[in-house]
Amino acid sequence: MARILIIEDESDIRELISFNLEMSGFEVFTARDGEEGIELLNDNPVDLIILDLMLPGIDGFQVCKYLKKDPDTRNIPVIMLTARSEDDDIVYGLEIGADDYITKPFSPRILIARVQTALRKSSSDEGSKKASRIVLHNLMIDPGRHETLLDGDVVDLSATEFSILKFLAENPGWVFSRNQIIDSVKGEDYPVTARSVDVQILGIRRKLGDSGSMIETVRGIGYRMKGE
Repeated sequence: MARILIIEDESDIRELISFNLEMSGFEVFTARDGEEGIELLNDNPVDLIILDLMLPGIDGFQVCKYLKKDPDTRNIPVIMLTARSEDDDIVYGLEIGADDYITKPFSPRILIARVQTALRKSSSDEGSKKASRIVLHNLMIDPGRHETLLDGDVVDLSATEFSILKFLAENPGWVFSRNQIIDSVKGEDYPVTARSVDVQILGIRRKLGDSGSMIETVRGIGYRMKGE
């Protein structure tokens, strides 16, 4: 059952949306303003947010910006709900990360259809993101977030270190020369010495600690990532 948060200050509209969503099988949380909505999200992860733009205190635009900057909430679909029909407001909302919009007054059937569409798209996007992640040994590399996790903890790699580790992890068991590694990371015309590759590998191994041994040196050739 998908969980939906409604952030809307008008009680009659909030109750109308909540009723129709619950009747369609969704679990619903409600908040009267942006501050309450953000606080509620700390303890109640949701799958989608319906966000009114004209809120007391911090308005919907500010709430949306906050949500899209926070790693814990930036991937939650946001549907803007607004009485405004000006193109500039709608475009701005979409530019700062909202996924869709509905103008008041609205048809409950249209609202439910938009919610279902946004949830399907979110599920499809999340599946694609997970598929692109590289999981090897106790290592997880997420190219989309440019993030490396070792046993669930973030490893602080430089951009070049990340690219080299990603390349090796994408091809476990294969041996690559230093030039092949650099070509894959920087392009064929990137000036580099064999020594600089060794320094990058040394840095990666050090940051991976005991797990650094998964990157093996193949004498006279280069490096490879241990296979499973």
